[in-house]
Amino acid sequence: MPKPPLPMKPTGWFQVAWSAEVPVGHVHRVTAFGEDLVTWRSRSGRVTVMDAYCKHLGAHLGHGGTVVDETIQCPFHGWQWNPDGRNTAIPYADRPNLGRKIRTYPVVERNESIYIWHDLEGREPYFDVPDVFTSWDDGTHAEDYHPCHPRTTLVEERLHLHPQYVLENGVDFAHFEFVHKVPIIPGFTRQDFDEPVSYVDFTIAFEGSPGSIEEVDSGVEAINGGLGVAVTRSHGMVDNRTATCVTPVDDETCDVRFSVWIRRRPDLGDDESAERAARHGRGVIEQFEADLAIWRHQKYSDPAALAPGEYEGFTALRTWATQFYPDHPLPER
Repeated sequence: MPKPPLPMKPTGWFQVAWSAEVPVGHVHRVTAFGEDLVTWRSRSGRVTVMDAYCKHLGAHLGHGGTVVDETIQCPFHGWQWNPDGRNTAIPYADRPNLGRKIRTYPVVERNESIYIWHDLEGREPYFDVPDVFTSWDDGTHAEDYHPCHPRTTLVEERLHLHPQYVLENGVDFAHFEFVHKVPIIPGFTRQDFDEPVSYVDFTIAFEGSPGSIEEVDSGVEAINGGLGVAVTRSHGMVDNRTATCVTPVDDETCDVRFSVWIRRRPDLGDDESAERAARHGRGVIEQFEADLAIWRHQKYSDPAALAPGEYEGFTALRTWATQFYPDHPLPER
């Protein structure tokens, strides 16, 4: 597969696990940005993501490490490290080693997912992870939707693609007929790339349907939190929310995670509503898999040979994306 030509260590928020993968007391192994990491949840429920190797003699905390109250304990000599990466106890010494620290990452746990902030320059987060439910002021809450479960999530590991490939799909009006096999006519009503968090909204009509695009009350609203996470709200169809997360693993590959939430049907019993949600969620995932089949074999074209109608959206997104790559100055706020 062709190696992505874009930088593989962008700045931003990136999903490293689903919350369900890291229950209380659990240590979960992760590889991201060429680093071995561990994600663990303390007894109080706090999630920590840190480098995987103990600063004592280099044991991997993800292979035999255990959670002890609010610390992770090394399987080799029992050294304990807190969520700030500080050593708090050495079983056979009078005091901890205060001079060594394991690198930790800023963490946000949101929408059943665990995200880390990655920045080569060590800067603090300067934008937030968009929330699947509260990012739109429409009065909905997580409780209004069925939670994710295996039938409404997808993960594909170590694909030869880049996060930007996936986000460019949001401004690509021409692929619907050929990739998704539906005669959709999207009409963009918003393409806002002025901030690190960007917005793309479009309405949907079908070829041959009555009325103009202005009369159609169905569409998708997408929010891109940097390059690593995009959330969407669909309206006028089956009410669903999605989160697409692409996390670089190394200099050539990324892990892709996709989550779908389907709104509860108050007119149905809970079991019937949940089964309906699983069916519709599976249908949304199948549409995403159709895109994935293209991305996983794609050779990124730069400069792209764009048709006139494609130029504005692709150019705006690609210009916006450059701010997240190394050596680019921090956006003014």
